[in-house]
Amino acid sequence: MALDIVTIPCLKDNYAYLVKGAGGVCLIDAPEAGPVRAALKARGWRLDTLLITHHHHDHVGGVAELRAEYGCAVMGPKAEADKLPPLDRALEEGDLVGEDEMQARVIAVPGHTLGHVAFHFAAGPAVFTADSLMAVGCGRVFEGTPEMMWESLSKLAALPPETMVYSGHDYTLANAKFARTIEPENAELVARIDRTVSMRVQKQPTAQAPLSEELATNPFLRADRPHIKRALGMADAPDAEVFAEIRARKDRF
Repeated sequence: MALDIVTIPCLKDNYAYLVKGAGGVCLIDAPEAGPVRAALKARGWRLDTLLITHHHHDHVGGVAELRAEYGCAVMGPKAEADKLPPLDRALEEGDLVGEDEMQARVIAVPGHTLGHVAFHFAAGPAVFTADSLMAVGCGRVFEGTPEMMWESLSKLAALPPETMVYSGHDYTLANAKFARTIEPENAELVARIDRTVSMRVQKQPTAQAPLSEELATNPFLRADRPHIKRALGMADAPDAEVFAEIRARKDRF
């Protein structure tokens, strides 16, 4: 059975995601309960498991209400257990959640927060990255270091290129406009901007894309490219240092 993945807009620009397979229904992050409840009701589904990526309120605000209503098991990063709603299972790098096509592997992706995790469903193939890898971007480095974030992004970049990346916010157009300041001649990036604008007009979500597209257009995954290093005047700099420079430029953009 193929996975059924539902994108749920929440709050101002957040996304939650429902994943359904033969093994049940799980939710990745719960910014608020109302839109999730509506999506479940529209499909006649019940929520079995709720997976949390990190402790920020705009990713956990609906957890208590959904747990109370559905009795779902709540799981999230052990490293942030003291900052999260009560966990039924605390997760670490390499842990497996679910069975068969609903099985997800936990990937530790610290940087945005120290305990941030992503969930990789090989059967999708799909990875839910929240505020680590984002569409044409990455999350701000709030709690970790640029070196830590670069290592996290490099883990995600090593997944199969056909993997769909589902991120936690729709910052795609702003991220893409910044990306052009780093690679103005990147034809795939220019085409992606055009597609994003068109999708926005049609009110379609834009924060979901194949990893292959991120590898071709996302400057935060491309800090190791020699032509980008040269353009930044950092030809001999370590990859993580180049990433830090790109992240600093984005913070000021």
